[in-house]
Amino acid sequence: MSTVVETVTDMVQPILAAHDFYLSDIEFVKEGGGWYLRVYIDKPGGISLNECVMVSEALSEKLDAADPDPIPQAYFLEVSSSGAERPLRQEADYEAAIGQYIHISLFKKQDGQKVFEGTLAALTPTTLTLAIKDKTRTHSVEFERQAIANARLAIEF
Repeated sequence: MSTVVETVTDMVQPILAAHDFYLSDIEFVKEGGGWYLRVYIDKPGGISLNECVMVSEALSEKLDAADPDPIPQAYFLEVSSSGAERPLRQEADYEAAIGQYIHISLFKKQDGQKVFEGTLAALTPTTLTLAIKDKTRTHSVEFERQAIANARLAIEF
C-alpha cells in the first residue's frame, strides 16, 4: 500500500504545483468491500469543490494512462479538502498553521495534562510554542516536537 501512496504522490504533485495547491495527505485503504484512494489537498484560504474536481479529473487521467497500472484492483478515487480540523503532519502544515488555533495531544503529561489548545505562536525544528488563553490572560507554553503525538487545526469557541 505504501507503494501506491508513493506512486500517487509523485503523480499528483505536478498537478498541484501547477495551481499552487499542496498535498495534505494520501491514504489507500480498504473499507467494507472496496478500496479507496483518498487525496487531501489544500491551499492558503481553502480549496473549493471545483478545484477538487479539477484535480480529481487530472489525476484520474494520469492514473488511467499509467503503464503498468499502479493500482491493479478496483478502487474509488476521492479528492477533497483536508477539512477545518485537518491534521498537521508535514512541516508545511505546521508552517501554514502559525497564527492559527490548534489542538495538540502529547505522548505523556506536561503540566499535568496531555491535551492543549491554543494559537500556534512559534515553531522551530525542535519546539512548538502555543499562546494559551486562561480566562482573561494569555500565556505561552513551549512543547518539544518529539513529545507531540498528534496535532490538528481546531475551531476556537
